[in-house]
Amino acid sequence: MATTVAQLWSVFKLRIGLAIMLCALGGLAVTPGPEVAGWKILVLALAVLMSAASAGAFNQYVERDLDARMPRTRNRPFVNGTFKAGPLWLGAILGILALAVAAAAWAFNLAVALHVFLGAFTYGVVYTIWLKNRTWLNIVFGGLAGSFAVLAGASAVDPQLSAAPVVLAIVLFLWTPPHFWSLATALHDEYAAARVPMLPVVVGDSLAAKVILAHTLALVVLSLVPAALGMGWIYLAGAAIGGGYFILKSIHLVREPGRKAAMANFFASLVQLSLLLFAAIADRAILG
Repeated sequence: MATTVAQLWSVFKLRIGLAIMLCALGGLAVTPGPEVAGWKILVLALAVLMSAASAGAFNQYVERDLDARMPRTRNRPFVNGTFKAGPLWLGAILGILALAVAAAAWAFNLAVALHVFLGAFTYGVVYTIWLKNRTWLNIVFGGLAGSFAVLAGASAVDPQLSAAPVVLAIVLFLWTPPHFWSLATALHDEYAAARVPMLPVVVGDSLAAKVILAHTLALVVLSLVPAALGMGWIYLAGAAIGGGYFILKSIHLVREPGRKAAMANFFASLVQLSLLLFAAIADRAILG
């Protein structure tokens, strides 16, 4: 039983799904407007999580041949035979997405439902099918999945999007490339051998590190803007502390563009995003 649960956790990429769900809650938190009922917040969280899970499973379904060529992914369930790819899996994946979109439309409005759908479509189709094996811009546009989650949360409060959630959505758009390029730097040889054109493979680790730092600086500066748009000191503290840590690790990566610094920057990106989103939620809950 435990093994099956672990395999399902893996195939639906629930770690990523939980992060995207947190993005939606962050979008809700930074949006001024009436208080949203607790049951509706739960529906929003589950709808975004299900949407992200469907996209994650579709990603693994489509990429099973590619995953077999990379040590990091060769033990994924569709690769090692634990789950057999076929129409039943595709039907389940599409069914989960349809249920997520329908729940969002039922509890909120069509704007929330549209953003829930677009998050999954961006990751599952735009990133996985159209771009990943064709261009280093793959993860740049793939990062819109997190942005759409923010907009889904914001639209749950007010379909007429205000400035703060739009800024946070742009922050998520800028966050995903340095997060993933840091991992791609650490796994440079694996991506090169699999012929996946991640930025470090295309331009080299040194130049990629400089691009990562530029993205990091831009997103951290932008993440402070909601504090001038109505968010309080809790949000500002989380954005500043997490952002400062991410910048320091990105500078270190520029100085020493290798696996160790790249993995440190990868984890710093997770710390920064977690602090930012939890601070946004706490700010709304405590300061109103």
